[in-house]
Order: sequence, then structure tokens, then C-alpha cells
Amino acid sequence: TAQDPFECGLAGYLIARMFGARLHLQVHTDFMSQHFARESFFNRVRVRVAKFLIPHAAAVRVVSRRIKDSLSLVTRHLSHVSVLPIFIDVDRIIRAPITHDLKKKYPQFEKYILIASRLSPEKNIELALEAMSAVVKKYPKVGLIIVGSGAEEALLKKLVTELSLEKNVVFEGWQNDLASYYKTADLFLLTSNYEGYGMTVVEALAAGCGVVMTDVGCAGEIVHNGKNGLVVPVGDKTALVGAILGVISGKAKLVPNLPKLPTKDEYLAQYRASWQDTLNAF
Repeated sequence: TAQDPFECGLAGYLIARMFGARLHLQVHTDFMSQHFARESFFNRVRVRVAKFLIPHAAAVRVVSRRIKDSLSLVTRHLSHVSVLPIFIDVDRIIRAPITHDLKKKYPQFEKYILIASRLSPEKNIELALEAMSAVVKKYPKVGLIIVGSGAEEALLKKLVTELSLEKNVVFEGWQNDLASYYKTADLFLLTSNYEGYGMTVVEALAAGCGVVMTDVGCAGEIVHNGKNGLVVPVGDKTALVGAILGVISGKAKLVPNLPKLPTKDEYLAQYRASWQDTLNAF
């Protein structure tokens, strides 16, 4: 089994050929998204590798229905593709005590928007900052708390200055325990260009925090537009601003609940079944 259909997948394919074994691939990112290929030359090469490997795999595990549907462009046979999202211990998040309260830590804000993410290009946090620039014109006491670290940190901080958002945006750095952030924020924001699943979105909903996200990953599968969250087109600043303003004003009534997710035992049984598919494949 290989953790991706790219470099690791190619190594797995060669090893499988060498030993006469069957190949099981895992797909954790939406590599068929146009944004994935546009991001870099190496990603364009990875797409080509994945298109070759997936039809040669005995079984494929993907983390979202969106990715499985996209594989129809790669192979005509999807019976060997199983959907198994990333396991999230929802009960742990629900039980977690609040150890730090954003409302107490940043009393200058009246509404609290949270981003928890790697600070990398595909997360498109620039879009979130540009939307914030419009939001604070109507609600000047809205705060955006960004939790995470990454290669784009310096660029994002520079953009905050250029947009005159120094009083509204806080960088918290990387944090290991996000439960308290979710539980004391008013809104969780995800603005990615593409996602495989979107684990932080599920965690936020488990903590009772409403979600606004771009149409990526688990949107439509876990987050249902107008019900437990708001889903906007990728890269659409106008729609994003409208969604955020709708939540802040109270016009958008969200019930941040989750569909039933598998327990750990159920999840492991499904994981084993995805491997069994490989053994049973012809």
C-alpha cells in the first residue's frame, strides 16, 4: 500500500511488479482539481503519474466521494475504489475542556473567525484576508485568528499590513490542541483551492462551530450548504464575503451538526476491508 499515487505510488508499483504483489493506492488529495496542476510543474508531473498508476492498482482508497467521482476521468472501472475518510475522534473533541478562550484573550473583538491550516499556497489564505478587508468595513470589530505555520507566513503578514488589517488579524502559530479554538470561535473558515477531505472542518463542526468553506473536499458530503455550513465557489471573494457577513449578521442560521461518523473499531474494519479488496482483486 502506498500513501499517494505519486512518488510513493510509483515506488509501490515497481516493488509490486518486482515481487508479484498487488498494489493498493491511497489518495488523500484532489489531484484532478485544476488548481492542483496549476500550482507547480511537479504537480503536473504527479497528475500524469497518478493517471498511469490508478488503472494499474488492484484497489484504491480515497478520502472523499469528490475524489472518487473525479477518478472517472482516469479509469472506467471504479468498483475497486473505496471511500474511507480520515479518522477523526469526534468524542475526544466534544469532551475536551476549554483551556483558553479566544473571547477572553482578545476582548477587543466582538466576533471571532478562526482559520486552522498550514500556511501554504493551496490553502489560499490570501482570499480570506482579502475578504476580511471587505468584512471589517461593515463590522470593524471582527477578528480573524489564524492558527498554523508554513512557508507563506511572511507573505501573509505582509498582506495583512498592505490591507491595513493589523488590528483585525492575529497569527497564533502552530498549536497541537485546537478544541478550545473551535469551541470559542464564532465561525470556522476554510478557503482552500483544493482539499482531499478537510479534517479541520469536521473537527470544527464536532465542537459546535459553524463553517464557511470553499467547494472542496467534504463540501456536499459532510458540510451541506445552508444547513450546517455555507459553501462558496473556489476563489470567489464576493460569495465568500457574502457568506461571512450572513453569519455575522445572523441572517444565515447554521446548525453546526455532523452526520454520524464511524467509531474507531468501525473505521479499522473499513480500512481492513479496503485492503481485502486488493487481495480479492483479479
